[in-house]
Amino acid sequence: MKTTMKTQTAPTTLARLWAHVVEYLGLLAALGLLMLVFSLCTRNFFSISNFLTIANQVPAAILVATGMTYLLVIAEIDLSVGSVLGLCGAVLGTALARWHWPLAGAIPLALAAGLLCGAFNGAVSLRWRLPSFIVTLGMLEMARGGAHALTQSQTQYVGAVVEPIAGTAIGGLSLPFLLAMVVVVVAQLVLTRTVFGRHMIAIGTNEEAVRLSGIDPRPVKLTVFLLASLLVAVAAVIDTSRFLSANPNAGAGMELQAIAAAVIGGTSLMGGRGSVVSTFLGVLIIAVLNAGLAAMGARDETKRLVTGLVIVAAVIVDHYRTRLGKTVR
Repeated sequence: MKTTMKTQTAPTTLARLWAHVVEYLGLLAALGLLMLVFSLCTRNFFSISNFLTIANQVPAAILVATGMTYLLVIAEIDLSVGSVLGLCGAVLGTALARWHWPLAGAIPLALAAGLLCGAFNGAVSLRWRLPSFIVTLGMLEMARGGAHALTQSQTQYVGAVVEPIAGTAIGGLSLPFLLAMVVVVVAQLVLTRTVFGRHMIAIGTNEEAVRLSGIDPRPVKLTVFLLASLLVAVAAVIDTSRFLSANPNAGAGMELQAIAAAVIGGTSLMGGRGSVVSTFLGVLIIAVLNAGLAAMGARDETKRLVTGLVIVAAVIVDHYRTRLGKTVR
């Protein structure tokens, strides 16, 4: 019996590993193709300085997209991440600029605001079994209203007190980008190598089966909502540091970018499948696409049109990949 189980498990593990390798190679090929096309169409696009600039612009997007990947894996979603980012930034900016708090006190306050929003989203969704997209749609409005109320609809300029966070660089890569890389690695390991990660995937695949097996999915789902909102709060701190100010409109549209990056990376909108590393590559693809189109002089509406087409294409590819997976099984 043990021999049979080993012979069945080994090929399955190898097949999954090979599938991940193929997925990563495909995303890297798409990223390389974009870089090649824009390098041929524009001057000075293919340069170390340009790529470092792009890398240092995406840490906040990486963190938010990582949290969104976790949510999609458990078959949930958070449409409020952009507004929560704006609210956390407003809390940080107001604490520093108007209340004259030290940075060591203002940052935990901003993180606590993010956790509070995540706790609300998760608790309401789970307590009344409401679709998370409805609950987070309500939070989207509440958080944005809170951001405007705190800042009186004015940008809070915080000065150089937060500059060291985004201004510190190692080898041209900013400290927030390096932090985002650590988060990606840890989040991927948690998803693929821990019991918590296996529970997440099982819940997204078949929550009722998880419940019948004696595992309560609610603590896992609430934890994911909290983690996602905490990452959004960290992203808000990074954005405030980059711009030396807190804008109540910050993060507008961030939820769409995060979902797009996850979908491009192969995360299923139906739950049960996702990869943080693939989402990271999805963030880079969107960033390179936007930077390349901007270098070509494309207008904002053109960039949005092209990005939207890429998202639709990724969803279509995911549809056929899911069907192929079912056929193979």
